[in-house]
Amino acid sequence: MKKIKSLIIGSGVIGAYLSKLLIQKKHSVTVTSRFLKKNYNNYKSLRISKKVKFKKLNILKKNEIEKIIKDINPENIFYLAGQSSIPKSFTLPKETKDSNFSGAKNFLEIINKEKINTKFFKANSGYIFKPINGIINLNCSLIKPSNPYVKAQQSAYKLIKKFRRKKINCYNLIFMQIESPLRDKNFLIKKVCLHAKQKKKVIVGNINTLRDYSWIEDIVKGVYYSTLIKPCDIILSSGKKLSGRDILKYAYKLNKLNYKNYYSINKKFIRKKENKVVIGSNSSTVKKFKKFNWKPRIYKQKLIKKIYNSI
Repeated sequence: MKKIKSLIIGSGVIGAYLSKLLIQKKHSVTVTSRFLKKNYNNYKSLRISKKVKFKKLNILKKNEIEKIIKDINPENIFYLAGQSSIPKSFTLPKETKDSNFSGAKNFLEIINKEKINTKFFKANSGYIFKPINGIINLNCSLIKPSNPYVKAQQSAYKLIKKFRRKKINCYNLIFMQIESPLRDKNFLIKKVCLHAKQKKKVIVGNINTLRDYSWIEDIVKGVYYSTLIKPCDIILSSGKKLSGRDILKYAYKLNKLNYKNYYSINKKFIRKKENKVVIGSNSSTVKKFKKFNWKPRIYKQKLIKKIYNSI
């Protein structure tokens, strides 16, 4: 049986989990990064480093992009690269734009010019939209960008729509927060679970905001199912509300502790003018994936327990 060829741009956490699933689905997977590393720790953690081909690629050089596409001839290209830190985007505006927008633009221009028959999937952030009553859906308007990261992501979102009108098979994959055991320990859920397991007090910001936290394996299944439908924009999220207070409560309860005795608030972690509620609506996605029976299965307490037990 001929293997489907998939090319993943970016060697981060989402790329690692997606690689694992694609390998299970009998895909041949090639992953690119700016430079070849000695250790692909995410892939080693998932025990797939020997099953993936790693290639060096400069996404700003069209000749390199064209060569790797023609060499591999992939049915799917997943563009998961991008500087994703909002604070860093102020100090690295060019890198933020290049990685989130310019690289994707180069791929799409080559696909269009060379009439390459492939599907192109661009990762994007749900936070580029203005919520309606705390909910983000595909009818929401774009927010006024207040940082280079959001500006670059919005440009990429519009770019996908532009090339889709040119009959290029391209998709916007819209994510909220995605959690996994490989998540950095400085992110809220991992940070809280680590402190709870060690019976230590944790310093946090606003614990009353409600956010959408998704489990990585639920999300990459959605990414895979996206390859089986027509080009469109897709929100991949849990669709569930989870507050900072609940994260504290669930995590410390797993160690039989009362969270109220184990946290303090530092105002420097509180963002000014942030929305109290930001949740991604996945109702349209559930409908699109009805024949696959896709829906998020790990969220809230189950998600916290998964992260806690992985530490």
